[in-house]
Amino acid sequence: MTHARETLTLSAEGLPAWLDPVAEVARTVRPEQLSRFLPPKSGGRQSAVLVLFGEGEHGPELLLQERAGSLRSHAGQPSFPGGTLDPQDGDPQGDGPLRAALREAQEETGLDPAGVQLFGVLPRLYIPVSDFVVTPVLGWWRAPSPVRAVDSRETARVFSVPVAELADPANRATTVHPSGWRGPAFEVGGALVWGFTAGVIDRILHHCGWEETWDTSRQVPLDLRS
Repeated sequence: MTHARETLTLSAEGLPAWLDPVAEVARTVRPEQLSRFLPPKSGGRQSAVLVLFGEGEHGPELLLQERAGSLRSHAGQPSFPGGTLDPQDGDPQGDGPLRAALREAQEETGLDPAGVQLFGVLPRLYIPVSDFVVTPVLGWWRAPSPVRAVDSRETARVFSVPVAELADPANRATTVHPSGWRGPAFEVGGALVWGFTAGVIDRILHHCGWEETWDTSRQVPLDLRS
């Protein structure tokens, strides 16, 4: 017997007050306010990431993972949990990205999707080097569950970073790629967060009013293997 697939929906009901600015950004931000790399009119590899906010020992925090160094793309980079949409995830223009973000997060970190409340999505963005069209899906970790690197071939570790540490100017820097690309970076959790993930975090901090003045001229070395 074939069972109808439950439709996933977004809800901001019951969110902690500190997440109100994030929910507002999801409702109002324009794609060009997040990145200059916007999806092509057609094509690209449809994907989604879970931008999961929780309440930790040191206040609001974000869940990140470090990709395995053996992967072909974005090896060794800290990132949000996520990946490409599978056919069973459904319509890329509908709830497909929501389903993919939760599925990938469960596969990569072992979290229980039942404890995650999805409350918004950011505009689709583009990663030219890997041809990913990415939908950032925003979640509130209403009922946290244990997490770990489920498959060491894909994920080196899973860790949470307090939002206060991300906003701390002492942890912020700029990376410069040999191609000339420049972007924000965060030295947190024993890792250098840069690229797409750092760009999304940077824009969330900015548009939510959480950003503190930091030295954009400070540069950190970039692992050229990434």
